[in-house]
Amino acid sequence: MGSYPADNLSDALKKLKITAIDSTADSLDGCLDCLLQALAQNNTETSEKIQKSGILQVFASLLTPQSSCTAKVANIIAEVAKNEFMRNSCVDAGLIPPLVQLLNCKDQEVLLQTGRALGNICYDSHEGRSAVDHAGGAQIVVDHLRSLCSKTDPANEKLLTVFCGMLMNYSNENDTLQSQLINMGVIPTLVKLLGVHCQNAALTEMCLVAFGNLAELESSKEQFAYTNIAEEIVKLFKKQIEHDKKEMIFEVLAPLAENDIIKLQLVEAGLVECLLEIVQKTVDSDKEDDIAELKTASDLMVLLLLGDESMQKLFEGGKGSVFQRVLSWIPSNNHQLQLAGALAIANFARNDGNCIHMVDNGIVQKLMDLLDRHVEDGNVTVQHAALSALRNLAIPVVNKAKMLSAGVAEAVLKFLRSEMPPVQFKLLGTLRMLIDAQEAAEQLGKNVKLVERLVEWCEAKDHAGVMGESNRLLSALIRHSKSKDVIRTIVQSGGIKHLATMATSEHVIMQNEALVALALIAALELVTAEKDLENAKLVQILHRLLSDERSAPEIKYNSMVLICALMGSEPLHKEVQNLAFLEVVSKLRSHENNTVAQQASLTEQRLAVES
Repeated sequence: MGSYPADNLSDALKKLKITAIDSTADSLDGCLDCLLQALAQNNTETSEKIQKSGILQVFASLLTPQSSCTAKVANIIAEVAKNEFMRNSCVDAGLIPPLVQLLNCKDQEVLLQTGRALGNICYDSHEGRSAVDHAGGAQIVVDHLRSLCSKTDPANEKLLTVFCGMLMNYSNENDTLQSQLINMGVIPTLVKLLGVHCQNAALTEMCLVAFGNLAELESSKEQFAYTNIAEEIVKLFKKQIEHDKKEMIFEVLAPLAENDIIKLQLVEAGLVECLLEIVQKTVDSDKEDDIAELKTASDLMVLLLLGDESMQKLFEGGKGSVFQRVLSWIPSNNHQLQLAGALAIANFARNDGNCIHMVDNGIVQKLMDLLDRHVEDGNVTVQHAALSALRNLAIPVVNKAKMLSAGVAEAVLKFLRSEMPPVQFKLLGTLRMLIDAQEAAEQLGKNVKLVERLVEWCEAKDHAGVMGESNRLLSALIRHSKSKDVIRTIVQSGGIKHLATMATSEHVIMQNEALVALALIAALELVTAEKDLENAKLVQILHRLLSDERSAPEIKYNSMVLICALMGSEPLHKEVQNLAFLEVVSKLRSHENNTVAQQASLTEQRLAVES
């Protein structure tokens, strides 16, 4: 087909301008048909001509419920607004208020074309959305959706699809307008639509896009939780065969599953069984779609386990079939499944009962075997996940000795070479959880390679987590071992200065751990550590901690205990004398905390005798 004769189009535009003023429906109709035909053949070119002709302003007067050609005019506006350059022109021509008024009429064809026109003008257009917002269009459309929701005839479903699409274009990526729709109660209506019209592909797709849009907002999740979205969406999911459709539902499920109430609803609606089935079908495939589905399904599975109730429901005392299936992922040859399996175990390991049950049932060996397979290949995500699981399992006291005798410390130490901060962080956390026992702390504290690496990581300024964990582990090795050998190893590796710095941390718990470790050093190996304690300016640090009113009572108490211990060294004793400690300590005799006041009296006596 050739392009529409230009002179015909120009004639139609001229004629429209004249006849619109004293129009007779028949003469108008012919001109409008001419425009629609031209748009069908070359939308962009025709739209440019319409824009130049100034006819858009004329359309505003034609958009009346009484006129028989209103639907055609709205259809033309919908067609021209497919072009980005026409959307602002439509707003400037004053078309939005009359279009919004038309939403109140009863004629289905007019409603359909008006919905299309408003939806296209709002697409990616701030001005379009503002004008529709200003004219109150959203509320009328939401009311229509609510009242038409249950009618399943094809014409009505087409109208519902257009209205859903219009609301999407209106609110897409705009938090304010999305909140407005949520406050209008659009969510329960959309969920109902999905349930009633699940046979209609176009409409369910539109509902899914709408959910995906709204589900990112926190306030929407509370509303979704009060609907049966979980049930509807799982029902829909079970019917899907095509990858793209499943992918679309996944995109809605991920943000929804961040809400703990919805997590439980999804578990109860049977989503987990669907996910496990997908994993089983795709695990051995190398097709791109299958690999993507496997990843999404297993990631979603891990997300569902982040909710306490949903996690406990699936654990079923360690007897649950889901728990057993997830366990079987760990020895699989698929890295994505290994990762999801280890993360799932870390999520199951969020209370003592589960941890104890899993350790008693051999999970530790499975995780160590998994780590063993990844020592050389540097798969950081799997390493990190397996270490996270081991760290969580090591929290209950009864598990520590069992895990140590299973060889967890040795398995973890293989990753000391890692240059990846996330792996370093979990490695340190796992070791720190394991060494409550004196024997373990002593064994690890004499491991020169480990201690040297810790001292190195204590300076990892770019990675606060690694730095903090290294300091805490150094201190824990001393506190739990109370061993001269361990202290000597740490002094020789240059660890003292880090413990002194740790005493000035902004976290009271870390300050305290440092002071207790330093007091043990002073009590057991003062001569060995003397030089380093002096270089670390420990006495000045303690003076600051005691003078600072903001220091916690336990910090003041432990600082005074440490001062008394340091008096056994001549150079450190001299430093204590040179700073006015007596003054600071005597003030603390009247401290509101009884233990601090008593320690202040003892410290004052000690200082007085020794001065």
